[in-house]
Amino acid sequence: MHNRSMAEHHLPRRIRELYECYDYRHALAILVGDFPGSFREVCDVLAEFRLTNEMIRKPGGNESEIPRVFSTQLRPRGWKEWELTAKVIIDEKEEVRSETHKIDYFKDKIAFDLEWNSKDQTFDRDLYAIRAFFEYNKISVGILVTRSSSLQAYFASLGNYVDRYGVERSIAAKYGASTTHMDKLLPRLEAGRSGGCPVLALGITTSLLVEVS
Repeated sequence: MHNRSMAEHHLPRRIRELYECYDYRHALAILVGDFPGSFREVCDVLAEFRLTNEMIRKPGGNESEIPRVFSTQLRPRGWKEWELTAKVIIDEKEEVRSETHKIDYFKDKIAFDLEWNSKDQTFDRDLYAIRAFFEYNKISVGILVTRSSSLQAYFASLGNYVDRYGVERSIAAKYGASTTHMDKLLPRLEAGRSGGCPVLALGITTSLLVEVS
C-alpha cells in the first residue's frame, strides 16, 4: 500500500508541491534514514528540474531531452547506469539460465529509473529489474519518476507537433493512454510487481511547467 502521510513527514515540501508522490513499503523512511546524502542529491535534482513546452513538443519519446537533463545532473554526482547479470549454474559447470537487468541510475544501493514517454509495458521491465536487484541484495530501495496522468489535459491544449518523420500529429496522441504515466504505474505497484522492494513513485506535474503558451 502507498502511504501519503509518510511523504508529508519525510519528503521536502518543495518536492511535494512539484510532484505527485507515492510511498510503497516505507521507501521514504529508508531513503531518509539510511541514505540521507544520496536522497538529498535526488531531491536537489528533482527540485531544479523544469518542464518546458519545447520538451513536450519535441519528437523522440523516452530519448527526449528530459532523460538527458536528469543525466546531466545525476552523472556528475556519481549516479551510474548499472547492469546486473544473474546466472543459474547446475553442478558448478552447466549454465541453464542467464538474466540481465539494467537500471538508469544507481548509487548507494538506490535504484532510480525515469520513464517520461515509453510504452507502458516498460514499467514491467523496470519493476522486474528493481525486484531482481532487491532480491539479490544489490539495492535497498527504488525510485521511479514518470509523468503525472493529470498532464494529459495540458497536452491536449497544445495542439499539434511535427514528428521525426515530418508528419503532423496531435501532442495529446503522442502521450497516449498506452504510454508511461502514473495511472499505468500505480496498479502495477499495487499488484506487487516490485516484489518486496520499497519504491518511491513520483509524477511530474504542471507545477513544473515554465512555459505555458
